[in-house]
Amino acid sequence: MHILVIDDERAVREILSEACRRAGYSVDEARDCTEAASKLVRGDVDLALCDIKMPDGNGVDLVRSMKESRIETNFIMVTAFASMENAVEALRAGASDYVIKPFDVEELLHRVHQIASLRGLREENRMLKKFVRREATRFRFNSPSMHAVERLAGKVAPTESTVLVTGESGTGKGVLARLIHEQSKRAEGLFLPVNCSAIPENLLEAEFFGHTKGAFTGADKARKGLFLQADQGTLFLDEVGELPMLMQTKLLHAIEEKEIRAVGAEQARRVDVRIVAATNRDLHQMVREGTFREDLFFRVSMFHIHIPPLRERKSDIRALIEFVLERSREQHGAPNPIGITPDAEALLLGYAWPGNVRQLENVINRACILAEDDCITIGDLPPEITRSLGHVPQHGTAIATPGYLRDQLREFEANLIYRMLHDTGGDRRLAAQNLGIGLSSLYRKIEEFEALGIGPQGAQRGDAAKPAGQLNTG
Repeated sequence: MHILVIDDERAVREILSEACRRAGYSVDEARDCTEAASKLVRGDVDLALCDIKMPDGNGVDLVRSMKESRIETNFIMVTAFASMENAVEALRAGASDYVIKPFDVEELLHRVHQIASLRGLREENRMLKKFVRREATRFRFNSPSMHAVERLAGKVAPTESTVLVTGESGTGKGVLARLIHEQSKRAEGLFLPVNCSAIPENLLEAEFFGHTKGAFTGADKARKGLFLQADQGTLFLDEVGELPMLMQTKLLHAIEEKEIRAVGAEQARRVDVRIVAATNRDLHQMVREGTFREDLFFRVSMFHIHIPPLRERKSDIRALIEFVLERSREQHGAPNPIGITPDAEALLLGYAWPGNVRQLENVINRACILAEDDCITIGDLPPEITRSLGHVPQHGTAIATPGYLRDQLREFEANLIYRMLHDTGGDRRLAAQNLGIGLSSLYRKIEEFEALGIGPQGAQRGDAAKPAGQLNTG
């Protein structure tokens, strides 16, 4: 920890500096407020031991100015008995503690150690939160198009530029917006998402900018709006294309002037908010139609990122399946990894996913709940997925009859299971283990095949009922 000793008395500076160095801290000194401020603004001072009365100013004012500048230095004020009121004022201004002259060096070091411990815990907590947030928002992809999206996000994140994210519903626009926030200088600030289409038109202004008490019927107390809540952070405007024209005008003013006025208030307030907007609509077309302001469009789209639909990046589906399976196991506390049968995975890989990533997540989460023996099968998938089995080209030309691919997959699965039973000498437990499915799932599959009269290589019921060792494995 780096400490700055601020005092106009040389003897006091030397005593404090020597004590802190002996305790293992790095130490710098400043004779007055001006010299101290020049060293504090560098941002590398963890703790300042600061006198209150100095030749060129007041230590309390120094604390206040550093806090207003968002310098994260802790302050311990050093004061005489006559300056107790100033010490209390300094605490209100943001100082962490104070000691009284003449001070006991050991007592002072004890307080320094406490602050050092607190800073260490806060830093660990900050890093842990950042790691958790990063893990929660990390994309899973293999496709070149999504690598390009990630590169664009990484370039714009450290800037203060507004960002417009476009793409179909469910492609992950909100995930990308949060990723941009987490990689920005505002990562410690609030990421505040708002669905513009979900707020009634007559409440939009009050929701965005707040209102005073009595500003309208039902406003029984003052309320901060979204802009003030997200001050020093990021405001994510999802479905920005749904805003009515009047609200678009007010939003444009707030972004350009960096100030808002609450409903019923006489004075405007300054705000420091980064805007990331998203839409699944064509804002270019809306500008041509006169339903979206051209100047607002240029303002929110200073940097534009488009997320392609999932059907155009099939190589991402397997990575997303693995990610959702892993997350589902962690969320439900499942002791074992959740698997998926090859035919079920093949079906998911071939599906068009009109609802994109959101639909895929819902399908996998549902299947995890229904799956037996920690393995997802075709039977665990919803009807909209399994219905697609009857709409696959046969031999690359004709359209397969309804249920064709389902029957083919079932026979393929049956032959795979029967062959494994043959190879294991009829040992069903070993066969299930080698197939990566549960024993009860294996019994259920065999019963299903026998009921349908399916045996190895499409054998009839008589063959299917034979002992495993006698099955025709063709």
